[in-house]
Amino acid sequence: MPKISVEIPAELLADLDDHVGDDGKFVNRSDAVRASVRKTLDMLDEIDARHGRLDGDDEGGA
Repeated sequence: MPKISVEIPAELLADLDDHVGDDGKFVNRSDAVRASVRKTLDMLDEIDARHGRLDGDDEGGA
């Protein structure tokens, strides 16, 4: 699995850490970030589908 590096504000990291560990929803930060990215991409796909911007329909290309 490829690794990436990101910079995030301390407040956001502290909020993330509240959900990580034995008492949290995620085993580690990586799991939390992966879940967040996955959910965000799913939400963006739903928005694109509602607006008719499906695969092959984007004009800007990515």
